[in-house]
Order: sequence, then structure tokens, then C-alpha cells
Amino acid sequence: MTRLYSFILLWVLSMFLIGSEASAEDLVVSSDFPGGSAEVIQVDQKQRTILIRPAGDPQFGWPCWWYFQVTGVTPGEELTVTVDASQLKQANGQKLSASWALPEQAAFSTDQRRWAQTRPGKKQGENCEWKVKPDAKVVWFAWGPPFVPTDAEQLVKRLSQKHANVTEFELCKTRAGRRVPALVVSPVGEKDNSRLAVWVQARQHAWESGGSWVGRGFIEWAVSDHPQAVALREKADIYYIPIMDIDNVATGNGGKNQVPHDHNRDWSEHPRWNAVQAAMKSLKQLDQQNRLVMFMDLHNPGPNSKQPYFYIAPPELNTERRKALQDAFIAVCREEMREPLKLDRSTPSTGPKYDKRWKEISSNWVRSATREHVIGITLETCWNTPHSNTNGYMTVGQQLGLGIARYLQQDPRQSPKQK
Repeated sequence: MTRLYSFILLWVLSMFLIGSEASAEDLVVSSDFPGGSAEVIQVDQKQRTILIRPAGDPQFGWPCWWYFQVTGVTPGEELTVTVDASQLKQANGQKLSASWALPEQAAFSTDQRRWAQTRPGKKQGENCEWKVKPDAKVVWFAWGPPFVPTDAEQLVKRLSQKHANVTEFELCKTRAGRRVPALVVSPVGEKDNSRLAVWVQARQHAWESGGSWVGRGFIEWAVSDHPQAVALREKADIYYIPIMDIDNVATGNGGKNQVPHDHNRDWSEHPRWNAVQAAMKSLKQLDQQNRLVMFMDLHNPGPNSKQPYFYIAPPELNTERRKALQDAFIAVCREEMREPLKLDRSTPSTGPKYDKRWKEISSNWVRSATREHVIGITLETCWNTPHSNTNGYMTVGQQLGLGIARYLQQDPRQSPKQK
């Protein structure tokens, strides 16, 4: 009997040990990686809940961006993630609305490459809670699908290696010494100053990650075998910059309204930011060659916008011809941008009532500093909808490409009589 009791005791002990080993690991939250931003407030290991705040420094822009990693996940278990946006402050100390940091659906990934949306979250005051059942031991959560400096580097490198007519180049080094990757789509070895030039850039405001995904959709379409893309490349060189404010993207800061001003308030006689200075120099050269016909700046708007829309030239910078060309371009884009995100008919402008530095906004500088036929315009793609994900953004980018190609079927440099 003694042996039997000893055996039972050992069996019970072994079952206890096995059960202990099989218990859930501790959840560990980290944001120590490029683009990461999270102040961990609480992790409840029993309830499997996580509470964080955005951790951006208001001196470097609105602290609405958040992005963090969770390890120790048991695949298939339900995690509850809550973001507390009650403490958001601007650089001047004024409160920033929590709505900027609380999308209806957050982004999550188990490999940092493929990003999905959560189910709609549950908002309680200035907090929002999302529940997710990731099928992996590690998962990343973010305000929206991240697009960080390595993504920009890999995109321009991949396209330049795959396509003979794509050349990777460095727009500049930032004030912090980071490289700003860019590319140009142009026939190899051909220097034809009669060719049109199109300039597309994204992320003057670092937190607006959707702009980079729209840009990726555009540039991947532009180098594709689509007949309209082929026709566009036959007549136009395409310059593309995936991320302008790469320093704040890398450090997980918002960029918008940073001190003393953000990239999109810097297009002046003495620009502070190196990327803006380099872009202005290139755009001036293209305009002097009478090649520049379009400048496109890609952004995300406010949380209540549910459709993409264009910011157009204010009356102070318009002429009859400029308005006619702008209207023609928007008309073809409206025909292309229908699903899943339909282009809004609203076309606000960025004039004196919009911002005291309105003349230093990129598209307004382009309208002031280049020829009358050059379209300078900003596309705002909504981030707070069920289609504000990588596929939705990239589809908008492809549709934008179709709009540009259709608009440039005729050379806008020619006067109406010449046409």
C-alpha cells in the first residue's frame, strides 16, 4: 500500500507541475522599435488586459500615434487592449481631442507585414477598448497600419531591383542624419526635357500612416503592366517619396504641429526641414525645365471624415486656367475613386482662414512658385472607416494613378488653343 500511495503522490505532483508549465505566460508590452510609441499603464496577467497611453512628445507633434508589441500570448486567447487618450496635450499645453488617437477599428498584425483591423472598439469617455484573438505568440497593435523607414527603404529597393526603369535615390539626410529614400520612374539613360514630370509624396505629418499606403498603391500601379500605367510612363517621369518626415516616423512621434512648425508649414524661403528643402529644389528645377505638371501630397484627415477628398487651391492663388485644369483632374479622379472609398464632392481650400502659415503649405507653395499649368493638390484619405486598411488605402492609390494617367492624356502645358 505504501508503494501505491507513493505512486499516487508522485502522479499528483507531476500533474501539478505539468499544469503549472502549461499555464499562460506573462504578457510583456514593448514599444522599443522603429515607430513604436506606448506608455504602459497596466497589464493584468489574469484578465489578459492591457492599458496604454500614446507616448509621443508633444514638442514633436500631436501625440495621437501609438504602436506596440505584445509577447507571451497564448495563440487563440482573447486579449483586451485599451488606449487611454485622456492626457493628450499639444506643444502649447492645450488639450488635444482624444478622438485623434481612438480609431473605431485599430490595426493588429502577427508579423508586422500583414495588417488587419480589429472589430469596432468600445468607447468609454476618452478611452477605447478592442478585443482580439491573435493566433500567434507575438502580436503588434497600432493606431493604423504602420509604414516605417524600413518599409520605405524596402519598397524603393524592391521596385528599383525589379524594374529597369526605376531608379532609387536619396532625397536627403534629415537633421538627425536619417536617409530619406525616394525613387524616380524614367527610361534608363534617356534625358528628354520634353517629358512631363509628376511628383508624389507622403507623410509630411508622421502619424498619418495611411498616406504612405496610398502612395505605395500608386507607385506599384505606376510601374505595373496596366495599359494606363504604361501610357503614363511613356510620357512622364514619376518622382515618389514614401516618407517626408522620416525622423518622427522613426521615433513614434506625431509630427503634426511640431515645434517650431511641421513639414507642411515649412515651404518658405528658408525651410527648416531638409526633406522640404530638397523637394523644393527639385521641384524648382523641374519647373524651370517646363516639365513639372503635377504635385501630389498625400495625407490623412480628421476622425470624422468618411470619404477621401482633395484640398484645392484657394481663390487667392487661382487663375481661370489653373482652376479649369484642377477641375478637369478632379473630375477624372471622381470617376475612378468609387469603391471601396468614394471620392467626396467636397473640395475645401487651404487659404488665409485655414492657417496663418497657409502660404508655406506645400501645395500652396507649388501653386505660387511654379507655372500656371502645374497642379498642386493634397489628397486626404479617410482613416476611420472599415476600409481604412492596407487594401483600401492601396486601392485609392491605384485609382489615383488612373486619374493622373487619364488627366495627362493631353499635355496640360499646351494652351487651350494649341490643343
